Amino acid sequence: MLELRELTELELKNRLIEAEDNLEALRFQLDAGQLPSTSRVRTVRRDIARIRTMQREFELGLRTRKGGQ
Repeated sequence: MLELRELTELELKNRLIEAEDNLEALRFQLDAGQLPSTSRVRTVRRDIARIRTMQREFELGLRTRKGGQ
């Protein structure tokens, strides 16, 4: 969680895209019965929610942007 707070908006956006791609791959594996641990899906979903929360905090001005923007 602390790691995410250190990221800029652009880095958060990239992280979100990466996590969503990862979730899609996990769901495919889950549907195919090839996923040994289903808890990974929950973990990735929570990571996505955390990233979206951080992005919303930027939108609302609750977080300051790096570099004083």
